[in-house]
Amino acid sequence: MTILPPLPGEPRRPFGPRDPGDAWVVAPTGERYWGRFGAAGLLALDPARGVLLQHRVEWSDHGGTWALPGGARHEGESAVDAARREAREEAGLPERAVTPRFLSVVDLGVWSYTTLVGDVVVPFEPVISDRESLELAWVPAAEVAGYPLHPGFAASWPRLRGLLEHRPVIVVDAANVIGAAPDGWWRDRVAAARRLLGRVAALAARGLPAGALGLSEDRWFPGYRVVVEAAARAVSDEDAGDSVTSATVGIIRAPGSGDDAIVAETERLVAAGRAVTVVTSDRGLTQRVVAAGASARRVHWLLDLLV
Repeated sequence: MTILPPLPGEPRRPFGPRDPGDAWVVAPTGERYWGRFGAAGLLALDPARGVLLQHRVEWSDHGGTWALPGGARHEGESAVDAARREAREEAGLPERAVTPRFLSVVDLGVWSYTTLVGDVVVPFEPVISDRESLELAWVPAAEVAGYPLHPGFAASWPRLRGLLEHRPVIVVDAANVIGAAPDGWWRDRVAAARRLLGRVAALAARGLPAGALGLSEDRWFPGYRVVVEAAARAVSDEDAGDSVTSATVGIIRAPGSGDDAIVAETERLVAAGRAVTVVTSDRGLTQRVVAAGASARRVHWLLDLLV
């Protein structure tokens, strides 16, 4: 692998001091890839308008084509942070406007590109905020393939397109999970429920390895519905995390039977087209949710994933 500086005439990206990651990587076969530490981009999906695409300026790699807002990762920067930063710099992405759905990684050994696929939860109008874009546009997913796409994005798009309808959600039987750990929950069920919600919120923020859900790609960020009952219903919405994780972690307060509330939420989510996984070790409840169209995982599957 060889590291080269930018080509003559290319502006600094972003303006100001250059990050060490802003350089070309040259593979032994001669192909060039932008980003010493790899690169990342954001596929923002708005349910009403489609995918946010960037018409690339002529001097860029494969200029004149359409792709995702993205660019070189900074030294020590995560792929998620890099994708968000690049979308903020190139398209004016507001803070908290997109929640992650999954990460897709193309790893070439000498270089990698990570696509963060995220759902727009706060609609926004993209803004050309640097010199790397000719235009920005929301494009319906069904029409993306009709655009002259960057070769890398064109190669990935059919695979990514096939996953855009898959929206996993995990329904957590909180009483069953809390009862599996002897941490004094019987003395203060509200505090125990708060601890569980905090751990679930942290898991929502860092995501799951795709294999944990039997899915492809690298990492998924499913939604969570934590069903609490009896005294544990006193937990507050703030216990589900900050404004990022709270968009994906919801609290369901069972008015009566926790099992009945879990089945009702499962049926609602399945009817909405969601891929539902219920976390419980209760055999009777497992049978009910599987009959409703969900899959089920035992409590220790979740406990092993929590920090």
